[in-house]
Amino acid sequence: MSVLIATIGSVGMWSVVVVMPAIEAEFGTMRAASSLPYTMTMVGFAIGNVYMGRFVDKAGILLPVIGSALALGIGYAAAALAPSIWVFAIVQILIGFGAAATFGPLIADISHWFVKRRGVAVAAAASGNYFAGAIWPLVIQAVLPDWGWRTTYLGLGAFALVTMVPLALMFLKARAPDLGSGAHAVVPKPVRSIDLSPRQLQILLSVAGLGCCVAMSMPQVHIVAYCVDLGFGMSTGAEMLSLMLIGGVVSRLASGFLADHIGGVKTLLIGSVFQMLALAAYIPFDGLASLYVVSLVFGLSQGGIVPSYAIIVREYLPAHEAGQRVGLVIMATIIGMALGGWLSGLIYDITGSYQAAFLNGIAWNLMNVAIMTMILWRTKMRGTRTA
Repeated sequence: MSVLIATIGSVGMWSVVVVMPAIEAEFGTMRAASSLPYTMTMVGFAIGNVYMGRFVDKAGILLPVIGSALALGIGYAAAALAPSIWVFAIVQILIGFGAAATFGPLIADISHWFVKRRGVAVAAAASGNYFAGAIWPLVIQAVLPDWGWRTTYLGLGAFALVTMVPLALMFLKARAPDLGSGAHAVVPKPVRSIDLSPRQLQILLSVAGLGCCVAMSMPQVHIVAYCVDLGFGMSTGAEMLSLMLIGGVVSRLASGFLADHIGGVKTLLIGSVFQMLALAAYIPFDGLASLYVVSLVFGLSQGGIVPSYAIIVREYLPAHEAGQRVGLVIMATIIGMALGGWLSGLIYDITGSYQAAFLNGIAWNLMNVAIMTMILWRTKMRGTRTA
């Protein structure tokens, strides 16, 4: 049920990507300006992950998900009435904030319900975000020609409101069980220690998250616009985005199984290296068939990266701070997505091509690989304590 709620609520992350060409045409903006609403969505998403993550640590997930539905309903209605690109961009902050509860806070909550299969559980919950990315672009693209983006936005807000609130009330519990005592008691598992303070590790994870997601945002945010520029059309771009995110779902689930066996750091490092290689493949291959293949490979490469940060937090840092600390790392990844989405648009405006934007993403990805390699090098096993 958490996956279903995440799939519905995460529409707030992906809708603006599909309507970006229509927004650009209606308001007569350049590519960097039309990328700004996505950036503002990610700003709201980042803030929501931190503040609702803190709330989850204290009072559980139920109220944040209900608040998410309300924010999405109000946000989409307000965006549909926006008279300018600037108002539209500001309202997207509320939509991003609403979507946040169905990602980082939900992942942090689900991590408290599992020990032996925590990686799989976290990956499954995080997959709702990519299910949304695979499903919603196709739905929006199907109705956009007849409804227009404003009516489409009204419909999205109404659907989120009338489905998420009942689902949350029926299926979500306010607090996760205490797995360390009573009937739910489990055998503690070895936990990794590191020759870094919690604050240093938190900073390094946040910087790594920033780097990997600046790189990740290039295809995810601009694939529709890229396909339009190449003459393939919006519908082809939406299909490639969906294919990319279907691959991401497979990658997230596979990474969850892998993390349960080799740990979050190694899993993240593997994903980051393959993401960089897939990103490089976009540069020489820009034909229709090759772009479909590269988009699928990119999705299969990067899907498990962000959930791995939540697994790393639970492996190294105090369990009672999981919501806040996962939220902080997720905030950094979303800032990376926001920065990367805008930066790629700016580079396009300056150069007239996305080639330099792909190279920019590769450079940021290298920073992520370097940090995760250092964390792995500084890691060692010490004793046994409950994660």
